[in-house]
Amino acid sequence: MTAWTHDFTLPIMAPADRIFRALTTPSELATWFAEHVEMEPRVGGPFRFWGKHTVGAPSEAEADGKVIAFTPGRSIGFTWRVLGVPSTVTLTVVPDENGARVAVKHELSGPLDQPRPKELIDDWWRFATGNLMVYTMEHGAVMRPDFADSHPEIRVVTYVKAPPSTVFRALIDPALLRQWMGATEHAAVDAREGGTWDLGWRYKVDGKEVAPPPHRILEFVENERFTIEWPDWRGDVSMPKQRVTWQLAPDGDGTTVSLIHAGFTRTVDLSDYPFGWGHFNSELGRVAATL
Repeated sequence: MTAWTHDFTLPIMAPADRIFRALTTPSELATWFAEHVEMEPRVGGPFRFWGKHTVGAPSEAEADGKVIAFTPGRSIGFTWRVLGVPSTVTLTVVPDENGARVAVKHELSGPLDQPRPKELIDDWWRFATGNLMVYTMEHGAVMRPDFADSHPEIRVVTYVKAPPSTVFRALIDPALLRQWMGATEHAAVDAREGGTWDLGWRYKVDGKEVAPPPHRILEFVENERFTIEWPDWRGDVSMPKQRVTWQLAPDGDGTTVSLIHAGFTRTVDLSDYPFGWGHFNSELGRVAATL
């Protein structure tokens, strides 16, 4: 692989000026983007970030980025030596009727000495812009994991105003899965340990049709614990399967639902799962509370 470019766009329902401020204010960047940030919003100014919350967990000495383009309220470009490879990044904020779109253009000068390098960069920007989204919308929690962690996982805890038996039913009833998990009319569940949990999903990744196989049910403890096998979302069968567990604990008149997504081979593979699971767990609570 020679020089290559990754493009990614995320709509964010927040004012464009609020998003741009979060992209160009050092104290805000240190809240949602990186552990340590030094930047000046001007051409030639530094744009350095380092620490455990950045892919590769670079040291301060390895952070040598500079601002190479700056249009106030609109875009910022900077250099970034990612995993030792020189690159340039341009972040552009485009207002629209629902808030704004953040467009990422990441140009790398050569190959990364990493497995699945395109997926690594894609997952990094999904993760970073997901944090930008929840930070600027004040909707959910920023999640900044340790990129040196050898056993990364996602934990999402939600309080649901319904008893555990009702929440558990929402996890295994295909009609209810269609209401909160986006399951299709083809969804089917063989509700037992060793059975299957199939959302009927079909979608495209880079032009390729992906049809996830039915998820195998690994644990089935009625009203307490439900665990499924989770394949690579891009349809890469060479990737080890992950595990998603819902733990239900009675809590007053409701239930504390703890979701744990584990089995990732590297931290960057968390991608935008934290924000997706935050949304789905919230929808699970909404639906269960109406039953």
